[in-house]
Amino acid sequence: MQIGIDVGATKIESVVLEDNGNESHRSRTPCPKDYTSIISTIKEIHDKLQNEFKRELPIGVCHPGVHSPQTGLVKNAPNCYWLEKKPFQSDLRKALGKEVFCENDANCFALSEAIDGAGKHYKIVYGIILGSGAGGGLVIDKKIVSGPNGVAGEWGHNQIPYFLSKKENFETSSLREAEIESFISGLGLAKRFNKQYKKNLKTNEIFELNRKHDLDAERFIDEFKINLAMSLATIINILDPDAFIFGGGVSNEIDFLSEIETIVKKYVIGKEYDGVFLKPKYGDASGVRGAARLGRTTIY
Repeated sequence: MQIGIDVGATKIESVVLEDNGNESHRSRTPCPKDYTSIISTIKEIHDKLQNEFKRELPIGVCHPGVHSPQTGLVKNAPNCYWLEKKPFQSDLRKALGKEVFCENDANCFALSEAIDGAGKHYKIVYGIILGSGAGGGLVIDKKIVSGPNGVAGEWGHNQIPYFLSKKENFETSSLREAEIESFISGLGLAKRFNKQYKKNLKTNEIFELNRKHDLDAERFIDEFKINLAMSLATIINILDPDAFIFGGGVSNEIDFLSEIETIVKKYVIGKEYDGVFLKPKYGDASGVRGAARLGRTTIY
């Protein structure tokens, strides 16, 4: 039995996961926008759960960004800037007086789905997170692959392919704006739709218009399908995953995964791909479930 904690931009979610994968507890509380308060809130949750279950419980925590293997400080967490450059794992261990396992939230999502979720029957599982940004996590043989710099799986921060940039008539001096994330994430899609059609809509509203056969939205989503497929093809050409698991708010809007899979084959070397594109078994709950899994030494 383990505690899992998911620290997000707006909430801190907690779960107690039994050894068989069943949940004995789940709750969430608003996330403070202050680093010290986050540490205190996690300690309160931990202490309360240990008192409730009357036993010592291992704990894992997932969060945006990663702990730099070189410095031990959190990096690449723009949506939770209060964690940036902080020794989060070290401070949690001091506050709780025990071992605490911390990991990137997309990695935990992928781990959860690879162990007992939609990807449990596959060897190489790639978790795709399409939300306000575009993140990812790589799991091989039920183990997270994070790399020597802690950034394995971060496909959304690759620069867009040359062919794609030409198709989009895209020119910029900002490397961040030229990343894949700018073309397929929720924030990126809303920004580009407004630029192209002068309509300031949220991403879910654009998808809804597409379902209603609005011509501008249909044209825009057709472009999105190609951009997403081309970007996924680069992952396949490098890692050749058995399964992609799609999570996040934008992924929840996608009801055409089979179409994406067909388009992907146009851009994969050899023009074929036998992997599967899947929705997650546990949805947005997979991150916190994966965090709980971090405390199991047989898995991590």
